[in-house]
Amino acid sequence: MAQTPGDRSHGTATATRPPISPDLAILVLVLIWGANFSVVKYALEQFRPLAFNALRFVLASAVLLAVLRPSRMTFRLEPGDLRKFVGLGLLGNVVYQLMFIFGVHWTLAGNAALMLATVPIFVSLFSTLLGHERIAPAGWLGVALSVGGIALVVWGGTRAVQFGQETVRGDLTMLGAAVAWSAYTVGAAPLVKRYGPLRTTAGTMWIGTVVLVAISLPSLLAQDWAIVSSGAWAGLVFSGALSIALAYLIWYYGVRHLGSSRTAIYSNTVPLVAIVVAWLTLGETPTLLQLVGAASIVGGVLLAKLGVERDAVGAAVPLE
Repeated sequence: MAQTPGDRSHGTATATRPPISPDLAILVLVLIWGANFSVVKYALEQFRPLAFNALRFVLASAVLLAVLRPSRMTFRLEPGDLRKFVGLGLLGNVVYQLMFIFGVHWTLAGNAALMLATVPIFVSLFSTLLGHERIAPAGWLGVALSVGGIALVVWGGTRAVQFGQETVRGDLTMLGAAVAWSAYTVGAAPLVKRYGPLRTTAGTMWIGTVVLVAISLPSLLAQDWAIVSSGAWAGLVFSGALSIALAYLIWYYGVRHLGSSRTAIYSNTVPLVAIVVAWLTLGETPTLLQLVGAASIVGGVLLAKLGVERDAVGAAVPLE
């Protein structure tokens, strides 16, 4: 998933008639993101986590560069902003991605999606601490509901015989990933205002890709390429080219034509799609506690969004 671009109209849809239905495009995006957790989970049965992550980010960066090259997008950074780009690239595309890939590897695909769905909660908390927004009582109730939902999802996994303690490790790692991406989102807001979401996301992603590849070199050298099936390679292409590069462009298209708020509503359905896809493809059957926790997380996020007064800089969804 990519940083949700805050459109220049601060959440208002454009008046021009789009060539492709933006609602249909975002629905396709939700399916891509919802399926990606299961795709990654399947591919990691044959790929080493770091090797897989490095390759999919190289692919995503290449696709994004190929798409943006005709526009001849240039960077003219203000003094001191290069350091900020590097720092945010390391936070949002190295720290977050390391937690994401190992979190998915260690837990269930559905659990991973639910933990990542808490990003708006942490964004609101960080923004409130920095004075960018204020959480109303309804928002705090949403925060509480989401926290309770997280507890139910984690506890429900430990009570299922087929899951066990390793699931808890993955759940907590994914929760750490949500915190890391939230900090990136809040930290990147000033750069998004100055350079726009496209340049900010592309720049930080390219910086992060270089570091990810460097960190992953031992895993790339140790990877047994002979065991990687065509299905796992297809999963790599799906996760890199579609779930990161294409998904970002679709999201930006949706925000431009529908507005930030309306587009963000769709992202709340990603965990539900992820749970269904994981159930159908991986046989992950959630427990009753986890289903209650899922409803609590999604409901809490929605309630928290309604109870927040923010400076309009755009919502954010993670690069999956």
